[in-house]
Amino acid sequence: MTEYILRTDERRGPFSIDYPRELNPQQLEAVQYGDGPMLVIAGAGSGKTRTLTYRVARLIESGSAPQRILLLTFTNKAAKEMLNRVESLLGPDVRRITGGTYHHVGHLVLRKHADLVARRPDFTILDREDSRDLMDDIVRRLRKKADDRRFPRADVLLDIHSYSVNTRTPPERVLSDNYAMFVELGDEILRAIRMYGTRKEEMNLVDFDDLLQLWRDLLRRDEIAQSQRALWKHILVDEYQDTNILQAEIVDEIAGPDGNLMVVGDDAQSIYSFRGANFGNIIDFPKRHPKARVFKLETNYRSTPEILALANSSIRHNARQFPKVLSAVRKAGPLPERVTCGDVREQADFASQRIQELQDEGYALRDIAVLYRAHWHSMELQMELTRRGVPFQVRSGMRFFEQAHIKDVASYLKIAANPRDEMAWKRVVQLYPRIGRAAADKIWDAVSKVGEPLASLQTAPVLKAVPSAAKAGWNSLSATLRAIAGPDLRQAPPEMIRTVLESGYQDYLQAAFPNYALRIEDVKRLADYSNRFADVQELLAELALAGPSAGVQAPEEPGDRDELVLTTVHQAKGLEWRAVFVLWLADGKLPDARAMREDDGVEEERRLFYVACTRAKDLLYLAHPVVADERSMSSVFQRPSMFLVELDKETYEQSNVGYQR
Repeated sequence: MTEYILRTDERRGPFSIDYPRELNPQQLEAVQYGDGPMLVIAGAGSGKTRTLTYRVARLIESGSAPQRILLLTFTNKAAKEMLNRVESLLGPDVRRITGGTYHHVGHLVLRKHADLVARRPDFTILDREDSRDLMDDIVRRLRKKADDRRFPRADVLLDIHSYSVNTRTPPERVLSDNYAMFVELGDEILRAIRMYGTRKEEMNLVDFDDLLQLWRDLLRRDEIAQSQRALWKHILVDEYQDTNILQAEIVDEIAGPDGNLMVVGDDAQSIYSFRGANFGNIIDFPKRHPKARVFKLETNYRSTPEILALANSSIRHNARQFPKVLSAVRKAGPLPERVTCGDVREQADFASQRIQELQDEGYALRDIAVLYRAHWHSMELQMELTRRGVPFQVRSGMRFFEQAHIKDVASYLKIAANPRDEMAWKRVVQLYPRIGRAAADKIWDAVSKVGEPLASLQTAPVLKAVPSAAKAGWNSLSATLRAIAGPDLRQAPPEMIRTVLESGYQDYLQAAFPNYALRIEDVKRLADYSNRFADVQELLAELALAGPSAGVQAPEEPGDRDELVLTTVHQAKGLEWRAVFVLWLADGKLPDARAMREDDGVEEERRLFYVACTRAKDLLYLAHPVVADERSMSSVFQRPSMFLVELDKETYEQSNVGYQR
């Protein structure tokens, strides 16, 4: 047998990278460090991707074989971009680097060792829809009361299971801590989750969580751990602050306590605990790797000195952190503005007008972003922008008034206001168990033929059209419609909305959606918003005007048009704009009320505020309303966010909003 030896050194050289010229001193120190574990704390806008890229180049230039380098990122796109940069420096030899997401690499490992974790090498990977179909089938087999609206749907069960796997939390604990409304159904829920695992094994399937869990199980075998340590001499991890416990365990096991492990991240931007990210991974890295060298990248290339001074002033109040002070390379600019608004409508008026003024000053809309903690915080702004004809796109989801749960509730109100609204009827009845499209058509046909639909819900012709298995749901709907319609339509819109929510729609949201709490909050805030309307017809007219046909629709590709960006802070991480507005900076909003009651909750919320501020390059506006409409009261005072109060006063300019007389 003939063996060909590839002369890799000749193919790779020579190199001509001038590292001191390409990198600042902090980046250079990290890139040129020798072997052993290392933690790179990369402040916002400090060039972490550049540092990772040049570290990989330096390793190869120093003689490391590309196939012995493992690069882990949170998106395959990020890995591809980094490897493309390295290839531009060193040539195509870098293609032999193993790079990608944890799930991508886990898949490669499992294909080689599937038999050791009760799978065959030809296993199939379930996507989310496949997983949902499998869990749906399990629930149908388990549940005799298929019309029980309170039993969680497949998406919710999958989220309970996924959170349990990725945080190493027993599902019983996840259920009691995060889904208390389902505790009484706990035995059935846990049985469904166990059956889900059994069925996957029987059918030779794995889901995304299995790609990590089974990889971790393999690493408990000493021979597998040793072979992977021999395979990957250098491991580099991006966005380490966003890793969960399972991901950290995998990396630690492959690298060992003293291995060549480079993790890069920013503890000040750890904001995803709700997804299972574990802040302890980055903050305790030196404890798990006692020989680790800690590097800090504190030179910011994004923001003005004034914006960084404000961000530094805020984050220094966190106790658990790697202290650092970002310094700017850019020239001085205007101070950030703390803008006090009378109420939420005034806040929307201010942001809309100032954005239009910035347009007149030469700013493109795509260079401006409005950030907020929760999606409903943009409700008034979206309405005002629509009125003014300012095109915008919502990066964190659909426009507020176009969301499914808002349209569901509006459909109840439409039936009360106009019992002949066919589309509203068909939308609402299909929210109830055992009523599909065909049944909805029959129900509408029966309802449309009676003289007074709302007075005929329990008459024989209508009941005949309702499937027998759906009778309980129909009775609930009938009661809800009678309650919100009442003897006349003089009821206040807020009470109508709350009646819909409390008469079963809240149970539907809890059972159907993993993010039910956010959806319920949206509906409650819609009720607060409706305080300003005299009757339900006026509210429905306003909601219609906020729809896509009344304003500028978002293009298929966000970059196709010059549009203002509206997004939650969580979705904004990693992005930047010339001008940034942060809305609703009031206690209970940012910081979030629930987070303020949790251990370490305030510190994570402060990190969220820090992320919001450091998205801005030139201009930063921090707005808060003095009063807001809440729970049918029109003048609830809002305390300014504690994050505003604790800022050094010299880091911002105080501004107020008034109307021209």
